[in-house]
Amino acid sequence: MVQSQTIPAVIRPPELAQLLREHPEVRLLDVRTPTEYETVHIRGAYNVPLDLLGEHGAEIRTNVAEPVVLVCQSGQRARKAEEALKAAGMPNLHVLEGGVNGWVAAGNPVVRRAERLSLERQVRIAAGSLAAIGGVLAVLLNPLFALLPAFVGSGLVFAGVTNTCGMAMLLTRLPYNRVATCDVAAMVRALKTGEPPAPSPRAETARRAPACPAC
Repeated sequence: MVQSQTIPAVIRPPELAQLLREHPEVRLLDVRTPTEYETVHIRGAYNVPLDLLGEHGAEIRTNVAEPVVLVCQSGQRARKAEEALKAAGMPNLHVLEGGVNGWVAAGNPVVRRAERLSLERQVRIAAGSLAAIGGVLAVLLNPLFALLPAFVGSGLVFAGVTNTCGMAMLLTRLPYNRVATCDVAAMVRALKTGEPPAPSPRAETARRAPACPAC
């Protein structure tokens, strides 16, 4: 088994692709939302969303001795996941540089299903829309509406400084982002044993029934 000490703390996509070919026992832990995971993910990755990772940290630490590479969309959430698992006493952690975006940009294969907007794109769309609406209303109706883009800009600065995005947390609660579900307990069990990741309940349904145009 490859030793975690020989793997960079932040691993680039080409390095990870080679590592997985030579050492398939290395675990990939995708900490994005189930919807993002279902849309596109690296084959063999286990999905335990960031907001549920803390409660399973001790269990993962106790049962997974293999190196674990943390994956998100661009790398930011993976670093927060690394902090959470390190707080639980887990040493064998690594972060995929650039996340799934970087993996795809490097030409590596992924598993794709129905295309959906990533959480990062939703945040950019929501923030840009609020800033634009506030600016237009400030010009046409009342200068006080300029407070809206100022508030959005302040929120983005805060998110950048603290690496915590309140807008993203709110967006994850929307029905659009809860279409897919994740059996976290099953994922953690598979992660511990190295068995293939369990498909999401929605993915199972999609194989048994025709797709609905309204879904």
